[in-house]
Amino acid sequence: MEVVGVLGGMGPLATIDFMRKVLDATPAARDQDHVPMIVSCVPQIPDRTAAFRGEGGSPLAAIVACGRRLASAGADLIVMPCNTAHLWFEEVQEQLQRPMLHLVDAALHEALALAGAQARVGLLATDATIASGLYINRRLAETPPVQWLLPTAGEMLTLVMPGIEAVKAGQLQDGQALLADAARALRQRGAAALVLGCTEIPLVLDAAACGLPVVDATAALARLVVARAG
Repeated sequence: MEVVGVLGGMGPLATIDFMRKVLDATPAARDQDHVPMIVSCVPQIPDRTAAFRGEGGSPLAAIVACGRRLASAGADLIVMPCNTAHLWFEEVQEQLQRPMLHLVDAALHEALALAGAQARVGLLATDATIASGLYINRRLAETPPVQWLLPTAGEMLTLVMPGIEAVKAGQLQDGQALLADAARALRQRGAAALVLGCTEIPLVLDAAACGLPVVDATAALARLVVARAG
């Protein structure tokens, strides 16, 4: 198997969640059947959303430094279980010179398989992920574009971003309540499925809480890792 380097810490709970989902996706009968992983969990990487807004320093140098430690430790393949960090994906990959799997591609494949090309798919993510077009503008080869349905500016301000921040602060019940309200608003406007496009969101939301089918981007990346590494 390839050794997978997990470039984590963005945030730390999401890193643990990703590792658990890799284990859950692996058809293992013994320890030796599991995917070998080397993990870098450095929460001091500068905030990705603040950097996109121009309110903080770029995380690129810190991400690359963590990636180089993974490569030096023997990682053959590197993944970043953070959606917003993928705004720097191409630059990170160019500097690390290692194969990397793209989290958004994994989520898009599953969204199209779940909802179909004609359905409207809701997206819950940070304001940087949405404003940058990370999901909206990304295309998969030989597949139709996803028909996105996005939160309103007011929902981003009062529900989505405060919900994500609550999860990062360990206030999981508060985060769940806020994010579930945002999910219900998208469902009421016609979303047939929902992409959880921030790695904090699946920590508190699932299909039952949202009231509609969901694509967990973290789990989609974990399944892609298992398929590739195995």
